[in-house]
Amino acid sequence: MKYIKRIVDEEIATKLSVMGAILIKGPKWCGKTTSAKQLAKSVLEMQNPDLHENQLELARTKPSLLLEGNKPRLLDEWQLAPVLWDAVRYSVDKVSIPGQYILTGSATPIDDPNRHSGVGRFAFITMKSMTLYESGESNGSISLKELFDGGANIDGKRTDLTYENLAFILCRGGWPSAIKLEGKKALEISKSYLEVLCDSDISRVDNVKRDPHLARIIVKSYARQISTINSNQALYDDIRSQHADVSERTIMDYLGVLKRLFIIEEIESWNPNIRSKTSIRSAPKKSMVDPSIATAALECSPEELMMDIKTYGLLFENLVNRDLSVYVNKIGGYINHFRDRFGLECDNVIHLNNGKYALVEVKLSGSKIKEAEEHLLKLKALINENKKLREPEFLMIITATDLAYTTEAGIHVVPIGCLKD
Repeated sequence: MKYIKRIVDEEIATKLSVMGAILIKGPKWCGKTTSAKQLAKSVLEMQNPDLHENQLELARTKPSLLLEGNKPRLLDEWQLAPVLWDAVRYSVDKVSIPGQYILTGSATPIDDPNRHSGVGRFAFITMKSMTLYESGESNGSISLKELFDGGANIDGKRTDLTYENLAFILCRGGWPSAIKLEGKKALEISKSYLEVLCDSDISRVDNVKRDPHLARIIVKSYARQISTINSNQALYDDIRSQHADVSERTIMDYLGVLKRLFIIEEIESWNPNIRSKTSIRSAPKKSMVDPSIATAALECSPEELMMDIKTYGLLFENLVNRDLSVYVNKIGGYINHFRDRFGLECDNVIHLNNGKYALVEVKLSGSKIKEAEEHLLKLKALINENKKLREPEFLMIITATDLAYTTEAGIHVVPIGCLKD
């Protein structure tokens, strides 16, 4: 089957060429192993049921034997035998050449104070489910990098993605195995993902028995609050309305495991000195690595989603967060969010490592563009009042509409189906 190129591929190749080992981390089924195999010359599959017990025994007695093989050697799901980390570190120190090992992991192992951090030996790469540009559903006619460089002409660019298409994509997700399927078959992948997550992975990650039913309740409650900065107390209350006797400590444990499994990915707040810090709402924005996990937890079909505009809008914002984070990582940067207690907001603040930044609002429909424009202009005015902050490179509204254009105030309106890195 033909390999679908990923945006992160270039980062993987570059870091492997300069470091002795790299770690590719991210959720299950996002394509880590497939991408790693494009560069690996030998593979150790820790999840192989025929070899698993033997490999674990070797890891306990002589882990160096598991490292034998042509280099780069791929250690797939290395966290199943955490001792491999220090074995790889020692091997890298001993040989001292780049490109020896590729490790992939879909969970963060239990903290071990004796495990070396890997600094100087490992490079770290995060992989997510496929963006719309990677899946071929965004035509990529508008480049985020070109917007920052000031050379993008967006006016008149169009996408074929419709309201109905996007509802289907939100429920299907960006899982490579789902993208290769058609129709309702593709929707089964996210449902299977949720089932495996709650029934198995949430306990296997650290061999602590957890209740699958409670896990589903927690994921569903979190899905209800996706793309919000509601307090954790609101989340706890929602969970207890369905499972009254659960303690806050238990809920925090389950949420912590979901983070270790790369399911929950909160977006930190941006705190510029443009108003008193007490007015800035510093809570992170709730986000999932892929919106399809939320739709599966909510048992929401594309048809039902289209009838629930509020939920559709919040999940669409989650999809935009995912795609933007991948695009921005490629060009060297990261994203935050901004909201204050006066109601002023900015769904995404894109920061580049060279100091440039941009302000982004996300709106499902064209009817909300004027409101988003007002928010962005008001925030820009506050920034301009502060002489210590540079101006944003551009202001942008990302939508689920079909036409890109620039407003009279100079704000770019960009359909998600046109965007790429």
